[in-house]
Amino acid sequence: MAKAAFLTIVALTTTVPAVSADRVTGRASVIDGDTIEVAGQRIRFNGIDAPESWQLCNDAAGRKYQCGKVAADALDEFLAASRPVTCDFVSWDRYHRMVANCSRADGQSVNHWLVRNGHALDWPPYSHGAFAADQAAAEAERAGMWQGTFSPPWEVRAARCGGS
Repeated sequence: MAKAAFLTIVALTTTVPAVSADRVTGRASVIDGDTIEVAGQRIRFNGIDAPESWQLCNDAAGRKYQCGKVAADALDEFLAASRPVTCDFVSWDRYHRMVANCSRADGQSVNHWLVRNGHALDWPPYSHGAFAADQAAAEAERAGMWQGTFSPPWEVRAARCGGS
């Protein structure tokens, strides 16, 4: 009986996400290209901005495509390759989401990966240029959104919703 209780405790502690005031670790559900949910906590990636799910961009041939959906799908695939994700608290945003720097189980930064692969942009007012080199590399390689033309997500939101 004691062995069964011990195994139950081990099973519960290995499947329950770890949540503290400064760090959240667990399996992520992708909300959009720059927001995930872990253990019921919405987490916005610090210093970057990805296109909205409804946002359209133009590909290399000038055809419109849902770049926000592409970003979210790419993020989901990236996170699935090395679970769990760990997010370190930076601040709270006006929507009561945790703003964080996140990494996969293998240590790769999610924030840097998104920008480096052209699925998000460095957002200087919040990043202070932390992702500028990643963005320059993505632009030079015409990765992700850089394959064609797009408007920065903060401009698209401001035009559609009146804010960022």
